Amino acid sequence: MAISQSLSPLRPDQFGPDQAQHLLNRAGFGGTTAQVAELVEMGLREAVKHLVDYRQVDASSLPKPQADADIIAPLTPEQRQRQAAAIRAGNEAEIARFRALRQQRKADDRRQLEHLQQWWLQRMIESPRPLEEKLVLLWHSHFATNHRTVEDSFLMFKQNLLLRRHANGRFSDLAFGIIRDPAMIRFLDNHANKKQKPNENLARELMELFTLGEGNYTENDIKQGARALTGYSFYDNEFQFMDHEHDEKPKRILGISGTLNGEDFVRILLKQKACAAFVCYKLYKHFVADIPDQMPRESRSVILQMARSLRATDYRIAPVLKKLFMSRHFYDTAIVGSKIKSPLQLIAGTIRMLGTPVRDMSLLIDAAGTMGQTLFNPPSVAGWSGGNTWINTSTLFIRQNLATYLITGKLPYLDGWTRRQLDYDPTFLTEGVSNRSPEALIDHLIKILIAGPIPAQRRTQLLAFVNERDGQIKKDRMIGLLMLITAMPEYQLC
Repeated sequence: MAISQSLSPLRPDQFGPDQAQHLLNRAGFGGTTAQVAELVEMGLREAVKHLVDYRQVDASSLPKPQADADIIAPLTPEQRQRQAAAIRAGNEAEIARFRALRQQRKADDRRQLEHLQQWWLQRMIESPRPLEEKLVLLWHSHFATNHRTVEDSFLMFKQNLLLRRHANGRFSDLAFGIIRDPAMIRFLDNHANKKQKPNENLARELMELFTLGEGNYTENDIKQGARALTGYSFYDNEFQFMDHEHDEKPKRILGISGTLNGEDFVRILLKQKACAAFVCYKLYKHFVADIPDQMPRESRSVILQMARSLRATDYRIAPVLKKLFMSRHFYDTAIVGSKIKSPLQLIAGTIRMLGTPVRDMSLLIDAAGTMGQTLFNPPSVAGWSGGNTWINTSTLFIRQNLATYLITGKLPYLDGWTRRQLDYDPTFLTEGVSNRSPEALIDHLIKILIAGPIPAQRRTQLLAFVNERDGQIKKDRMIGLLMLITAMPEYQLC
């Protein structure tokens, strides 16, 4: 059967528990049966509005980050004078003190980064506004910078706030903001972009990875764009425009001429049709499907429809997402249960759907990194590739052990079991299920945890597991069932 290419809304009577679960999986990190029922009760239009217009949802109870703005503060003028004097005099003791100060600041910075990673993951797990975190994660991979290069956790946090502020607002605000963002400027060396010797890094990535995509500009456009961005620098934690380093001579970018600066450059990029299409391609990949290199015709059609909507709304993201999340295409059976969960989706989703304890947050951050997704540290300026790159023999083993750890508290490298297994009672998952037969309860758990159908053989194996003893699904038997279901390949999809 052909996949629907329509962005027309699903009929209201077609929005049931399966569709609400799919919406929560993609516009967030999954949800409980109660949350699914709540969305069904709202109806399609109101459910989508509730998720997309998330600023109306109170999130004041979420943890507040502790971020020291001076964690990597520059030396004061007096300190710089002392350091220079020590170097001239060969005062090794004084030089060593400055070296120790730098090392201490770096150690403090690494600890602060760990705190910020845990703060963000905790928000993904607890937030009543899951789409906010899902969008910030998208923009973090789209406008990718990493702490390994920036070496300043506060700048990474400040960038996160920029992405968060405009996450469901206008893409144009994100684009204008990113060329003045100290983390991005440092990451792509734009502080070294001066009229005497232009640096092309930011101009190139602004066109290739942030707005237009490959093939929609020339090398000369990059060179001229770099000249427009000369003098865009930063000092300490703030953007700083170095007017004496800015090239004020005429430039020509994508057919537009003038004494162009960075903001002019961004405006020119936003006027290109390719820009809206490229942004919608990224939205589609994040929320709808892992697109192969040979893009399916149906995906291309939907992306172009989204792009027309994005241009018509002056780059406002929320209306495009509402149209997408209500569309027939989004709920097509070929789309549901077809997307590979990212490591963070797997972690946050397992906790949110099953209500497991969070366990050790630092271990969860390490596990996400081992599976290929470290917060504040995308692998490159291209961000995370996603899709099939999340899965290999090594990461699949970790994924399965991770779910077991969250359910039982048991780490795979420890022998035996402890009383920690008693701290999670999953029997609440079957509350309200009137039919208490093993078959009905197993089907209920599969429906909660698996986005699409599973082979009949897997269901038969689950039933055999329950019937090994008395056929009763109590706490210990349900824990075993959850471990078996989360070990299925289908659990890696949403």
